[in-house]
This record gives sequence, C-alpha cells and structure tokens, in this order.
Amino acid sequence: MFLDEFHSPAGECVCISAEQASRFAKGVAGDYNPIHNPDARRFCVPGDLLFALVLARFGLSQRMDFRFLSMVGGGTPLCFQEREDGLIRVIDENGKCYLEVARSGKTTRDEAVVEAFTRCYVAFSGKNFPHYLKPLMEEKGVMFNPRRPLVIYDSMGFSLDRLEGLVPQLALDHSSLEVNGNRGECLLEFRIQSGGASVGTGSKKLVVSGLCDYDTTAMDEIVTEFYRLKAAYEA
Repeated sequence: MFLDEFHSPAGECVCISAEQASRFAKGVAGDYNPIHNPDARRFCVPGDLLFALVLARFGLSQRMDFRFLSMVGGGTPLCFQEREDGLIRVIDENGKCYLEVARSGKTTRDEAVVEAFTRCYVAFSGKNFPHYLKPLMEEKGVMFNPRRPLVIYDSMGFSLDRLEGLVPQLALDHSSLEVNGNRGECLLEFRIQSGGASVGTGSKKLVVSGLCDYDTTAMDEIVTEFYRLKAAYEA
C-alpha cells in the first residue's frame, strides 16, 4: 500500500513520525508549509495524511465530510474507530478526537479507485499556497504573519454521483476569502471529473490566523522560499 511508508503500527493504533509526515507533505501533496517541517516549533501532521489513512481503512464513500478538530503532533498514537453512531473518529490513547468523518451512500474498497481518488485530492489540496491563497490574500489586501504563517485545515467534504469506473480528476471551481479582523476563512470549491464527465463536487475550508496588511515584498520572499524548498526537495 502506498501509505505504508508514512505511518508505523503501534498495537491497535498507528504512529506518524515527524519525518514520515513531512515526507508525505512534500513528496505526495507538494505541500511545503513550514508547519510540516520535522523541526518546526508548532509541527503538525498534515490533515491530508489523516484523510488518506481514513480512506485506506474505511473505503471511499459517495458522500463524506471531514472535520479537523485539533492538530496532531509527531509520534502521537492514533486509533481509527467507527462507532455505533456511524461516525469515524481519529483519537489518541486519551480519547482526544482529532478528526471526525461522516459518510453516506455506497462505499468502494477497490484499492485502485481509493488510491486514485486519494492521490488526486491530496495533489489538489496541497496547492493551498501559493497557488490558491496568494491571489485571494492579495485581492483582499491581507496576508498571514510572514514570521509565523499559520494556515489551518478546518474541514472538507465531497459528493460523488457514482463510484463505478471512477478515474478521478479534481479542478478548482471557485475560491473565496472572508476576512473578519485578523482571521480569514478561505473556501475552495472543486469539481470532480472522470473520463471527461462531471461526477461530483466538493469543497475545502481553511482558516488563516494572524492576518496583517498585505506586503508585496514579504510575500515575494515567502513565495521564493517556497519554490526554493520545492526545488531542493525534488533534487
């Protein structure tokens, strides 16, 4: 399974080291957010890795909604549970819930379909910055604190018309940023296609904290550093 290198078994739970999480962020998602660097002071496991592990364990359902409740630190034992209420929860050994997932409709456990959907969504999701966020922040005249950029994955959801013969491709349909003081909520709406036909829609919500006035020079430096890190990793 393509996710095996990004987590390790820990009894009935799994552990994701900071190094494993960082490799997934950069190598699979193309996400160079410094919060996923192993030595980051506020390091957290990418939400997209938790998303991927849920699909690998429980399959891909036609309708799924993911709510990220708290950030996961490196090496935290995580248990993936489906309880009587039908919700899937990712919790630690103390019962703290980090992710809650609701689903309905048909479900497929076809590994090829699940992996294809996982990869195409994660590749889309990993483009938060600079691809989607930078133009939105520039338009609104705000940006995150360049010294402590903090972009939090709040939630995502999607609906698929069918699962049979799915060869998915995701594309951004519409994006928006709502600013409220020093906090911003970004909504990325996407469409899902297969074989050139529309088969579904979805959206992802991000929260940007510590907003300040947009600074072109500071933003250019951040973008330059993003592409430097990308080039260094790919080399």
